Amino acid sequence: MSDIEKHSIEPPKGVANDEKLEQGLDVSEHVNLNTNLQAKIINPLEGIPRDQLMRDVEAFVQEKGLQEHVEYFRKGALVAQNPANFEDIDGPEALNETEIAVLQKEILHKWRLPWKLYLTIITCSIGAAVQGWDQTGSNGATLFFPAYYGIDSDSTRDKILVGLINAGPYIGCAVIGCWLSDPFNNWIGRRGTIFLAAHFCIWPVIGSAFSHTYAQQLTNRLLMGIGMGLKAATVPIFAAENAPAAVRGALVMSWQMWTAFGIFLGTAINLAVYYSPINWRLMLGAPFIPAVPLLVLIYFCPESPRWLMKKNRYAKAWDSLIVLRHHPIQVARDMYSIHAQLNIENEILSKSNYVTRFVQLFTIPRVRRATYAAFTVMIAQQLCGINIIAFYSSTVFEEASFTQFQALLASFGFGAVNWLFAFPAFWTIDTFGRRSLLLFTFPQMTWTLLAAGLSTLIPMGNPARLGLVALFIYLFAAFYSPGEGPVPFTYSAEVFPLSHREVGMGFAVATCLGWAAVLGITFPFILSRLGTVGAFGLYAGFNVLAFFMIFFLVPETKQRTLEELDYVFAVPTNKFVSYQVTKVVPWWVKRWVLFQRSAQLEPLYHQGSARRRETQENRDEKK
Repeated sequence: MSDIEKHSIEPPKGVANDEKLEQGLDVSEHVNLNTNLQAKIINPLEGIPRDQLMRDVEAFVQEKGLQEHVEYFRKGALVAQNPANFEDIDGPEALNETEIAVLQKEILHKWRLPWKLYLTIITCSIGAAVQGWDQTGSNGATLFFPAYYGIDSDSTRDKILVGLINAGPYIGCAVIGCWLSDPFNNWIGRRGTIFLAAHFCIWPVIGSAFSHTYAQQLTNRLLMGIGMGLKAATVPIFAAENAPAAVRGALVMSWQMWTAFGIFLGTAINLAVYYSPINWRLMLGAPFIPAVPLLVLIYFCPESPRWLMKKNRYAKAWDSLIVLRHHPIQVARDMYSIHAQLNIENEILSKSNYVTRFVQLFTIPRVRRATYAAFTVMIAQQLCGINIIAFYSSTVFEEASFTQFQALLASFGFGAVNWLFAFPAFWTIDTFGRRSLLLFTFPQMTWTLLAAGLSTLIPMGNPARLGLVALFIYLFAAFYSPGEGPVPFTYSAEVFPLSHREVGMGFAVATCLGWAAVLGITFPFILSRLGTVGAFGLYAGFNVLAFFMIFFLVPETKQRTLEELDYVFAVPTNKFVSYQVTKVVPWWVKRWVLFQRSAQLEPLYHQGSARRRETQENRDEKK
């Protein structure tokens, strides 16, 4: 499916003369961000006369207190205006050899990034390990704590209580934590919110190891969920706003990488403490460990430059971005480009409060399309069935006639596969793209999950039964990890405009973790009523549903700047769906069913300039 996205972003060979923009503006002319009928990706600086652009830069540095960097901003604005031809800039703003070399190296060696950027990404991603580790901590502990708390019977009450304890962090996330991310990000910034979240991921987790009643255990896990929600809704945004567009997907997906590593560590600890008399307490308490370095190292990370610019603190944004890029010319280019797009967003999305921003997730067309797309990729993570394995793999393996220790050992194998197969996504997420990875991996997850369920029909005592169940679950994890694993949080962190990024990400994470809570509560009932084969078959069907939701509602975002995505999500949904049905499907059949190598896919998105075309039309009229 990667060819689809490859073709869909290529510039057109020509533009029809009778195309008209939805809305025309003078100096700040741009495509209508609510109804981009022609799927244009337009640079808001392109087409501004050079003398006008230089006057705008002078006014900008005076207003924002950046006069000492005016020479860099004059050059940076010209680079941002025409990124592909920075070597051709002439006159007093011509780039010197060092500046040209820096911009060339950015293209040719995209992974040569400042150490402070790597520190920021690694620090934030460590916090994700808390979430993964907790999933597998409760996974193993579920074999033991119900008996201690006296809730190990087959009664409906006890099953609900066990499900509530397992789902407690996700209830706390969905009901409280995610919704606090917007006001706390607004008040104390990205770093402050992550610092606060780290505390909630330490003390309640330690408290869960000392809980003597199921009520105490549930309370601690709900409190931990507040921290997980704040962290999950903030960390991917923080990473996305600091990362260059060319590698943003790979850097932000380190969230999933560390979540998978946390799952792996959790399964390893479960095995290590199995023979301890307090094994389940250690399983539940150990996940506080990765939150400690998060708490310490976030102090050394710079604040998000985009957040600082949103707060009109441009001088501090420069200080922050200068340690996240190699050279001031990159800083000036990025800041002026962000500033230009922020002006457009402010014109259209006006000032609002928390309540109105939430309502606007569903009322402003550009924002609504991003909300639908983020909702789709997030709920697909629950529909795919990964968390029935992460929450209950030990229980599932025990149901398949494994001993308790064999079940924990098999879960360890699942954790290792889940982690190791996340590595390919570092390269594929920004090459094949987010959408293509999802459309390829969901069919594979469907058949592997169904095969795992059907393998339980093999008679007891047949050695093939245990081997095949484990094999297909491992294959399922291998397809999940480079696709639906890293994409949802990466995708949701980048699709919303800056004005709605916190509340949008909060809604997306609440969707994901809220449904994770529902899954954690309901799966014991599904397993007891339908059996392993029925439960796995049900989720295999959900994978099919998720595939079609992604196909019709999720645009590609790879290698676009966060500002360019405004135009991607300004394309009306009916136009996007029509393109998939009338262009993509026929092309796919010709190319991959009929093997017609000459089949060509007409691109959806076109690079273009509104001003350039209007100027040409004016010239034609004069002629």
